[in-house]
Amino acid sequence: MQPVHQKTPAMTDPSNATTTHHRVLIAGGGTAGLSVASALLRRHPDLDVSVIEPSTDHYYQPGWTLVGGGDMPQQHTRRAQADVMPEGAEWIRDSVARLEPDSNQVVVAGGTTHSYDVLVVALGLQLNWDAIDGLVETLGRNGVTSNYHYDHAPYTHELASTLAGGRALFTQPAMPIKCAGAPQKALYLTADTLRRRGVNATLEFYNQGASMFGVPVYARELDKVIAGYGATPYFGHDLIAVDGDRGQAVFATAEGDITRDFDMLHVVPPQSAPDVIRNSPLAGAAGWVSVDRHRLAHTTYDNVFGLGDCTDTPNAKTMAAVRRQVPTVVDGVLNKLDMGKAAPLYDGYGACPLTVEHGRVLLAEFRYDQEVVSSFPLDPRQPRRLHWLFKRHIFPMMYWQMMLHGHDWRRPHPRPLPELTQ
Repeated sequence: MQPVHQKTPAMTDPSNATTTHHRVLIAGGGTAGLSVASALLRRHPDLDVSVIEPSTDHYYQPGWTLVGGGDMPQQHTRRAQADVMPEGAEWIRDSVARLEPDSNQVVVAGGTTHSYDVLVVALGLQLNWDAIDGLVETLGRNGVTSNYHYDHAPYTHELASTLAGGRALFTQPAMPIKCAGAPQKALYLTADTLRRRGVNATLEFYNQGASMFGVPVYARELDKVIAGYGATPYFGHDLIAVDGDRGQAVFATAEGDITRDFDMLHVVPPQSAPDVIRNSPLAGAAGWVSVDRHRLAHTTYDNVFGLGDCTDTPNAKTMAAVRRQVPTVVDGVLNKLDMGKAAPLYDGYGACPLTVEHGRVLLAEFRYDQEVVSSFPLDPRQPRRLHWLFKRHIFPMMYWQMMLHGHDWRRPHPRPLPELTQ
């Protein structure tokens, strides 16, 4: 695949300076950060925009579910960070060590202090692999896998393709997490692979929560999907320990800890706001960046904006949510710099393309307060081949060629479905 940009972005060596000032400083060069940077520079090519990001690679993480199902090559989900960094942006290749909004500064690990007129926080969330006892030591072997890691997603497909029977367990930790539908997507694609192979295995879904999905109308449909595979859901079960050598997983429940044997275990790690946010003045009570849920401006510091997985907005943490948040943040930043108009309000839109089998997707769309919406004149409760084509082909293309290029991609406009909203 062709890189998004051929030009090598400017980089800052933290050892060469003590303090540097920026008009717009973006903390985080993932989906949200780069989309905002590209959109700002598309509107104002000469604007001083800098991005703090230590990673040398950039990932299309929604594709890892498909990698784990054997439906997308692993390498199609990774590109060099230099190739996707927006042309005209300064790349500060370092990690954020401290956020100091009272002095309009960010300190990076290399020691440099970066001051700003406007700060955009897009640091994503933190995967706490070590919060599950024994997981790190066995992940990627002994039948223990996770689609939440680039290196291990192919192992999920390997296990599904070689399992001869026995018991396969799939876990989901406490909310909020990145892409709340991904834990069960792994189950469905594995179950479909086993069914096509003619293999009979015991399939169990251990969910710390109380239902299959946070929006009731979709939860009811997914109850039917998991039942159709003969899989058993267990709610109120939180994975706390793994012994890969013995093939055992331990779950905390209201009645006490229980142990289950397994031949395959797909783990979704507990997740939280990054420590650098939780330990900063930007954090709200739960540790996430505290922002107005419609304007995405910080609740205390009016020159700070947040978007993506790192904020406390009560929406699903998905790429679709970021796509709708970007215009609000971009216009908010420009308005703060006296360079733009009033920003559109973010309505909490999110979407989850649930891969219920190879070739069919249930496209769940919703807004704040569990309002069901649909971008198409179709019943959103029905899995469709059309939506699989979007998930497998259209969405990745739009990600690499539109979102990361800063295109304002808000069509089609979702329509509310009050008859499905409870």
